[in-house]
Amino acid sequence: MKKLIEGFKKFQREVFTAKRELFKTLAHGQHPRALFITCSDSRIDPCLITQTEPGELFILRNAGNLVPSYGTTIGSTIATIEYAVGVLGVKNIIVCGHTDCGVVKAILEPEQVGDLPAVKSWLLQAEATRRVVRENYGSLTGDALYVATTQENVRIQLKHLQTHPVVAARLRNQSLELHGWVYSIETGDVWAYDFAEDAFHSLLRSSSVHRKRK
Repeated sequence: MKKLIEGFKKFQREVFTAKRELFKTLAHGQHPRALFITCSDSRIDPCLITQTEPGELFILRNAGNLVPSYGTTIGSTIATIEYAVGVLGVKNIIVCGHTDCGVVKAILEPEQVGDLPAVKSWLLQAEATRRVVRENYGSLTGDALYVATTQENVRIQLKHLQTHPVVAARLRNQSLELHGWVYSIETGDVWAYDFAEDAFHSLLRSSSVHRKRK
């Protein structure tokens, strides 16, 4: 805790003072550029990865960056998506998975969470991912299988997003775009999903990626 407290003091002394006008503006409301849905993993920092300021990202974090299909459950994840799109009017939603994800490992090896009933229940949101991987990636093993599962999970969660009424309506009038990312902890690269090609490409090597608009 000492490190955290000292960090807060440094924030007050150096960061907040330098950006006082920004925080004064933010005190009266927020207008985020995007809803960023990612994993709770401590190694993922959306603002650091995207180099954004406070107020630019509306961040939703949970284990495995999972998005329940609309109507399957009512909880904070669904409520956050509804608020971000319906009230804040975000124009972009990013679903960002990452390498070395514990949820991805649990999808492939469910016995890892055998004595964690809440986690097992939450992983039902990734049941489609598990079945798609089982029936389509049987020839893969090791790292190749983990990467394929991570990417497939992002695809599936993007599909779940489209079942949400507020998202479907905004996609239909083309005022909202969906994006799928996979962040590499080891290299710092981001692989973005190209809807047109049904493939992931590095943002470092691609100047444009087709987004999901309708």
